[in-house]
Amino acid sequence: MISVIMAGGSGTRFWPLSRASYPKQFLKIVGNEPLLRATYERIRPLSTDEEILVVVGREHEEETRRILADTRVKILVEPFGRNTAPCVGLAARYAAHLGAKGPLAVLPADHYVADPEAFQDAIRKAASVTENGGIATLGIVPTRPETGYGYIERQTEGALDGVYRVRRFVEKPPLETAARYFQSGRHYWNAGIFVATAATLLKEFALHMPDFAAGVDALAETFDTDRFAPALETLYAATENISFDYAIMEKTQEAVYVVPTHCGWSDVGSWYSLYDVRRSEADSGGNVLEGDVAAFDCKDSFVVGQGGRFVAALGLKRVLVVDTADALLVADLDRSQEVRRVVEDLKDKKRQDLL
Repeated sequence: MISVIMAGGSGTRFWPLSRASYPKQFLKIVGNEPLLRATYERIRPLSTDEEILVVVGREHEEETRRILADTRVKILVEPFGRNTAPCVGLAARYAAHLGAKGPLAVLPADHYVADPEAFQDAIRKAASVTENGGIATLGIVPTRPETGYGYIERQTEGALDGVYRVRRFVEKPPLETAARYFQSGRHYWNAGIFVATAATLLKEFALHMPDFAAGVDALAETFDTDRFAPALETLYAATENISFDYAIMEKTQEAVYVVPTHCGWSDVGSWYSLYDVRRSEADSGGNVLEGDVAAFDCKDSFVVGQGGRFVAALGLKRVLVVDTADALLVADLDRSQEVRRVVEDLKDKKRQDLL
């Protein structure tokens, strides 16, 4: 099976620890490995190194190669980001170039999975239903009402070995709607992880992004040559910035399946979600502490010290503290997704030294 790791990222959600040149997939925020490396290890039982494609932006190529230096994966370098649709189309065409006939598994580089074996089983099940066409997406069985994820609603009938046809994709809902979805048993979190053959994907791109499809088809003759990078840059410059979900998944007339999945998944999309993933490390007050830090009379707080100095917290409740060498973030833990406001302000002030 070909596995495609999408390793783009802008480095905004985990500021000040992540930066534009060092986004989330490079951070060791869960366990002792960068998220990119953990993703690679997670798919090794599914694909050999020669069957793993990593798609990465030019500005992150060097660090990606360093993290995966002892592997033989193929790294495809994008000149600049164009969201996930062009990334998937490029990978599908390269897989076809390799002669791949079977399914491709496509997944982000910066997610966390507590149970890799359950994840691998779900990918195998998705592959089994797409060998002859269609697209299968992993649907994470929700553990709570969640407003930060999109949802996949399955059809009520027609299950085949626990795999359902998709009724519709739903945008991030308000809390009341998310609570209904949680109770329904028919709605799953959309993890952005899917399986389809290269032939199916390329057919979909030809239907829904025909100019890009023609361009990437012409690009194939430059694969593994010095002409590839400039040719890809020309193609990307003429390609719209659009996600795979919007470009393909919401328009396809192919059969779309959902595989309900219990694997302890998180997109680790904010400091709060990281706190939630690492809650098992918490002290008796519910505090997650990292680095040379100490907490006194604190409750349900997340204190990260990576600035080379001692950090003491006193009397905090649901507060996030992240100390680095050149920046300090103090925030309401429940509003940690709003850290992008800080990043936008720094951009407005042209503080490139902090971005």
